[in-house]
Amino acid sequence: MLTLFRRRFHFCQPLGNTKSFYDQMSEALKADKNKGKNKPEDGYKSRYNGRVKKRQWEDYGSEGNPEKRANFNPEDRVKRRKWCLLLGYSGANYYGMQRNPDVKTIEEELLVAMLKRKWITEEGFKLPQQIQFQRAARTDKGVSAARQCVSMKLPENLNAEDINQELPSEIQIFGLKRVTKGFNSKDKCDARTYTYTLPTISFADHGQDVTMEDYRLTTEKLDQVNALLTMFVGTKNYHNFTSRKHYADPSSNRHIISFCCAQPFVDSATKIEFAVLKVKGQSFMLHQIRKMIGLTLAIVRGLADTDLLRKRAFTAEKVDVPMAPGLGLVLDEVHYDRYNTKYGTDGMHDKLEWMAEEEKIQKFFHEHIFPTIVNTEMTDKPMVNWLETLPLHSYEDRTESHVADDECLTGGATDDVGDESLIGVGDSIGHNDPSTNKNLSSAVEVA
Repeated sequence: MLTLFRRRFHFCQPLGNTKSFYDQMSEALKADKNKGKNKPEDGYKSRYNGRVKKRQWEDYGSEGNPEKRANFNPEDRVKRRKWCLLLGYSGANYYGMQRNPDVKTIEEELLVAMLKRKWITEEGFKLPQQIQFQRAARTDKGVSAARQCVSMKLPENLNAEDINQELPSEIQIFGLKRVTKGFNSKDKCDARTYTYTLPTISFADHGQDVTMEDYRLTTEKLDQVNALLTMFVGTKNYHNFTSRKHYADPSSNRHIISFCCAQPFVDSATKIEFAVLKVKGQSFMLHQIRKMIGLTLAIVRGLADTDLLRKRAFTAEKVDVPMAPGLGLVLDEVHYDRYNTKYGTDGMHDKLEWMAEEEKIQKFFHEHIFPTIVNTEMTDKPMVNWLETLPLHSYEDRTESHVADDECLTGGATDDVGDESLIGVGDSIGHNDPSTNKNLSSAVEVA
């Protein structure tokens, strides 16, 4: 049929035109098909090679055009995985864990060290959310941590000692483990354990004339302390143990798993007896731990009645609760029990348990954290000075003036906060309460 078409129209062409109608139509179709695909101007190098299906991108950062930024950064091709890092730090000289402009923080030191070792890119340093950076708890100014966890996306084949060489001596990474792609060190954390170290003279009766070096805690007094701490265990409303929260706010409900005071010990260098209070809970609010300890000390010293804790502190009534200094507060451990049960035995991921690193953790604690607490207590005496302010509290209705006085007596409302936090302002996270099987909302939690 095509041959007949060509023969039929071959004689219809104008005289002098040697091309057949079929050839002219073919040229016209080709011209229309190539319309707009003119060759590039002289001096311009096309970014696309039409002869192959794959795009051939030009690297402008080399010989092509040095004035333009390279479209390909070799660091972007580094394969990254989700990691969980275990670190410890002495927070005495830092304005908290979380990064803040113009102040010295733990996160800033950590990110700077990672940038130097090329664990993260410049973009990841400026915007940590791009590497999915997250902390398990946000400790505030002056608060230390023996076992803090952070998660982020990092390259493979990492060595913690490389970063430790870039970090100051009061910050150290103990170990790191590969975790699941969706792991988040804050959301996956089941509970946090904090310790509070204080000289046992804090438990002495008010007005008792004794020095820190001479006072020793009796067995009867230790039993009284533990009996009071047991009253905090369970799910209770802690609106009196934080700032600017109402009784009806669901986030005021917190679940304390355990709270106790260990046997005291005498520091060999100073001859001062110290005690360690340990509390484990699902989450804590602003000032919560320091206020729990503050009220306990007020009752033990005879300045407040036990019924204040037993019958009034957890009710809708507003009462004046003192807040202990933040020096002795330490983030001791973060717990990932549910994660370990679900992924720790799948053969691909390790449990987030750090027994192999325990020796390094204890060494760091006794070299950097505990000496800071003892030396500061010897020189500045923050606990002894605070004990003198306890009689100034009314332990009755908590008015705005009491709030202001409380903040002045402890050195500020938020800058000197010592309690822990899980999340930043504006975030929220649910916690499962095993005793009531309810989901407890934690709205704004800061340390």
